[in-house]
Formats: sequence, C-alpha cells, structure tokens
Amino acid sequence: MYFKVLLISFLSFFMAVNIQAKEEPSELNISKILKMEINSPITPATYDYLKSGIEKLGKKSGATAALITMNTPGGLVSTTKDILTLFGKSDYPIFVWVMPEGASATSAGSIISCGAHLLYMTEGTNIGAATPIKMSGDIEQKDGRTKAINDLVALVKGLSDIRGRNGKLFGEMISKGKSFSAREAEKSNIINGIANTEAELFKMIDGKIIIIKGKKQKINGSNLVVIEHKMKMGQKILAFFANPAMAYILFLIGAALIYLEFQAPGGFIAGSIGALFLIIAGIGFQVLPINVGALFLIAGSLVLFILEIYIISYGALALAGVAALITGSMLLFKTPDAFMAVNEVAIWSAIAGVLSFIAFVAYFFVKEMSQDRPDFFSLKGKEADVLELIEKNGNQYTYLVKVSGERWKATSIKEFTPGDKCKIINQDKIAISLVVE
Repeated sequence: MYFKVLLISFLSFFMAVNIQAKEEPSELNISKILKMEINSPITPATYDYLKSGIEKLGKKSGATAALITMNTPGGLVSTTKDILTLFGKSDYPIFVWVMPEGASATSAGSIISCGAHLLYMTEGTNIGAATPIKMSGDIEQKDGRTKAINDLVALVKGLSDIRGRNGKLFGEMISKGKSFSAREAEKSNIINGIANTEAELFKMIDGKIIIIKGKKQKINGSNLVVIEHKMKMGQKILAFFANPAMAYILFLIGAALIYLEFQAPGGFIAGSIGALFLIIAGIGFQVLPINVGALFLIAGSLVLFILEIYIISYGALALAGVAALITGSMLLFKTPDAFMAVNEVAIWSAIAGVLSFIAFVAYFFVKEMSQDRPDFFSLKGKEADVLELIEKNGNQYTYLVKVSGERWKATSIKEFTPGDKCKIINQDKIAISLVVE
C-alpha cells in the first residue's frame, strides 16, 4: 500500500517536472532586425510593403525579427485583417513601435498594433479610437454592422490576450472609441513599455518572452544591427494615390477642368488634363472603400453645374449642384470597410476652391453674353486656319478651323481647302460656330 502511494507520488512529481521543463522557453537569438515604416493610411500598398519585408526575414536578409514604426490615421478593415494574418503566419517576431512624438496608431493602426508580439510607444503618442467612421447608434443595435464591430472586438481581444496585453481595453477602442496616451497605455498593460530611442527599445526587447505559433521563445539580443526596408517606387506611387484626401482632390480638379471644357470648348487642353486627373483619381478609388452613391452625387453635381450654363434656372441648378457636391464629399469614403475619411478641413477647402473657380468662370461667361457689355472673348476679325471640311449643305460649307490655338466648327458660303487662311466675320452668342470669309 505504502509502495503504491510512493510510486504515485513519484510519478506525479516526475510528470510535473517534465511539464515544467516543456514550458521552458527556447532561446531566440536576434542579431539583425528588419525595420519598416508605416507613415500613411492603411491601404493595399501598405500590405504589399509589409509582406515584401516579412518575406525577407531569415536567410534572405539575415534578420530574424521585424520592427514596424507606426504613425497612421487609419485605413481599410480588409487590409488590416490581411496584415494581422501576415503577423500570425510569420515564423519570426514582429515588433510595433508607435513613434515619433506626436504620432498615433489610430483606428486600423491600433488593431494592427494589437497583433504585434511586442508593442511599444514613444512619449507624446497615442493609440486607439478604432471605431469605424460609419459607426452610429447603439452598439447593441442588431444589424450587419454591429456584427462586424463585434467581430473586430473579438479579434483584438483574442490577439491581445495571446500577447499578454489588456484585451478588454483593446476591445473598447473599437466598441467605445477609446484612445490612450503612452503613459495611460503603459499603466493599463495595453503596451509592453515606453521607448524614446532605438537603444531604449532594444534594451527592453532583450530578455522578453514571447509566443510564436504556440511556442514560448526568449529573446536574446540587445545590440541589434538595423536593416532598413524601404518602399519600392511602385508601392510609394500606389500609397500616394490611395490617400483618400489626394484621390478626392484630384477627382475634383479633374471634374472642374471638364466643366471648363464645356464652358469654353475647342481647345481640348482643359478636357484632356481633366480626364487625366480623373484617371489618376480612379487609381486611388480602385483601392479605397468608395461609397458609390456619394460618387454619383459628386458626378451629378458636375452635370448640374454644366446644365446651369444652358438652362435658365435663376441659380436653382447651381444650388442643387452645391448641395450634391457637399453631401457626396462628406459621404465618399464612409463605408463599413473603412477606418478612414477625408479631413473635413480638406473637404471644405476643396469645395470652396471649386466653387470659387466655377463662380469665376460663370462671371466672365455672363459678362461676355451680356448685350450691354463688350465682347471680351470675341473672335471677330481674327485669322483662322482651315483644318478640314466637315460637311456641305447646298451652298453652305461647315469646316473645322483653328483660331487662337483652339479648334472650332465654322460655317461659310465660300469654299476653302485645308491649309487656307480665313477671317472670322461673326460669332453667335452660343459660341459653338463661327462664320468665316
């Protein structure tokens, strides 16, 4: 009997020692660290950049850890989840450092930060405010958006708990939009510490125990060699155009130039440049979460401004265009997949610029059309070059001519051949045709 008790006790002790031995972390020697930088909204360009860096870890670069410096206002939910998946698949540790002073890991940035194996901040930085911008009403409201919010809350809680950080407060960054300073985050165990220099950061990292794919590892390395991993030119261009403020302003400039082409047709210069700007803006829209209804509102405002030229509405169409432009601008990037928006100052500044431009063009257009005012933009008496014959109707000819660097449609009772010089003798008030001799 005593023998059995002794044997059981011995086996229990042996198993406990064995389990404890298995839980001992293995050494993770780090001599080189790959440094990447996030200093823009989180877009597919960000994901491509981080992926290319993480794939270099190991034999390709000699670095056995990655350091991501963070300063971002937010970004796409889908891209954020893709980046977290990158972290989870990595065989090497990923460290996030919110810096420099004045920087923030806001919205999508805070969610990405929760997936880092170690998370640090610099004095004077903040983290949080991760509620998607379209969020409104009670979080308990039973709809698809609430489910998406709850999904994100569960995601950050789970990742934070695995990393040994405060999952509850990370969840409140999303559900309640909370934000924390560096000191508050350190006190609440949201981050692993505060580091103001690389030397401080590396000293804090040395000796830390982390979990990578379920296995405990103890970091061994303080005097680390930093390998910079910069964005490639293509990634920089995509990141530039995928900035919501830049895409929005380029779109408005393009629309304004198209409007100018309708106001003063013939040169094709304004229209061509406007079309180019719209194409460039479209590159950004392709990778950004666009509210299609808002985009149609902005396009509709352009149509209303053009109609105001030809239809006497006493300003009603222009006012409707202004309302559509403002509403569309405010809602353009507000979608369930967004943690980003155009700054309202940028929106109002851009709208003020566009409206000033339209008012300027409209003023001179009305001034020219007024019978009591001189014809400031009249082409009468100017010399034109005949480019081609468009059609002949009886004894009346219609030509395409070039005058003052612009192409116009002109009519005449005299026959010309391409290359002939002619003189403008009349210009109608609609300014779409000329009479030549």
